[in-house]
Amino acid sequence: MLDQVNKHFGDLHVLNDINLSVARGEVVIVIGPSGSGKSTLCRAINRLETIDTGTISIDGVALPEEGKPLAMLRSDVGMVFQSFNLFAHKTILENVTLGPIKVRKTPKAQARDEAMALLERVGVANQADKYPAALSGGQQQRVAIARSLAMKPKVMLFDEPTSALDPEMINEVLDVMTTLAQEGMTMIVVTHEMGFARKAANRVVFMADGRIHEEATPEEFFTNPQSDRAKDFLSKILTH
Repeated sequence: MLDQVNKHFGDLHVLNDINLSVARGEVVIVIGPSGSGKSTLCRAINRLETIDTGTISIDGVALPEEGKPLAMLRSDVGMVFQSFNLFAHKTILENVTLGPIKVRKTPKAQARDEAMALLERVGVANQADKYPAALSGGQQQRVAIARSLAMKPKVMLFDEPTSALDPEMINEVLDVMTTLAQEGMTMIVVTHEMGFARKAANRVVFMADGRIHEEATPEEFFTNPQSDRAKDFLSKILTH
């Protein structure tokens, strides 16, 4: 999926020769210290960040530079951000149906039925006619997940989806994500939630200084990290 990807911000080498492939149905969780390039990696996969060199491909198709082909490929990649990015002036239901109707050309009645089923699935169907401001952060993030799922993406990217949430709301979002993982959705998740990484990941990717230092199963990574950077990182976060 990512082959020899490099990205600079000025003198800062934020992605340094990144090679990463994700199999269909695999859940890859990217962890590491702040500033390690995790979010940039996520955004590059969706072409929200351009890359300097290397290639990124989805299902064997290299990411187009721009225009309609990029929009179509982007619609195959669901993205859930730290901030929920819902349209404030549209109801929850309208937020979820907009993409399928506009991009996928789904008939309105069908889009509505599918959206209600998704809102039911993430536990906010009873909020369908409200506007985002009326919902808690955890509810808004679950709507954002439903909105991404409505496009029937091939892969879902999550960029620290719980970092803006109050502690009691974090689990309601992680529960939805865990269910998605169990149902076989291909997922790349940047997160600080180590319990979730342990439970839901097929593979943990540890990044620091713009490089991938280590890839392992959660069991291997958390019990026996190989690199000094990973050992140092885990010793800092697992002691609290």
